[in-house]
Amino acid sequence: MNKALIIIDMQNDFLPGGSLAVPGGDEIIPVINQLSKEFNLVVATQDWHPQNHGSFASNHDNKKVFEMGELNGLPQMMWPDHCVQGTFGAEFHKDIQMNHVETIFRKGMNPKIDSYSGFFDNGHQKSTGLAGFLLEKKVEEIHFCGLAADYCVYFSIKDALELGFKTVLIDNATRPIDAENYRNQKHELEKMQNFSLVSF
Repeated sequence: MNKALIIIDMQNDFLPGGSLAVPGGDEIIPVINQLSKEFNLVVATQDWHPQNHGSFASNHDNKKVFEMGELNGLPQMMWPDHCVQGTFGAEFHKDIQMNHVETIFRKGMNPKIDSYSGFFDNGHQKSTGLAGFLLEKKVEEIHFCGLAADYCVYFSIKDALELGFKTVLIDNATRPIDAENYRNQKHELEKMQNFSLVSF
């Protein structure tokens, strides 16, 4: 069975010192680097927001960071500015070994809609092309790692399952923003067909 490793958003802004740092995000870097050597196909996703992105609290007069709002008719968490195109925060962390990564799929470029999943925007209006790429490579099973567990990793997994891939979450190669939320999501995912939770 053809397998792929997808590394989700290991960018400076999601790591300690970044504008949207995930607690303990740097702890998974050695695990991901080791994992990358185990797969023939490794793909990365990259949050790549324009400065005027509608998910940034700073682009709204009356919104605070981490407040729920609405964007284009969809519920939207208001985030601090992060992973702005061309900035240091959007770059992959220097300790992530990118030499095994075959290609990078960027997301979150449309200022009118957020994109947590590596496959689609949050409204499923536009594909990133990741699914087509994996199908062309005859991938049947996808292993996920990266940040943040309860947002971009979780929604990527949901889409992968919906698309019919066997899907594996590597629990010790991800970290959440909200640990309780992540626990609930894992319980939900474990009830789904074609999903498994492992540690490397």
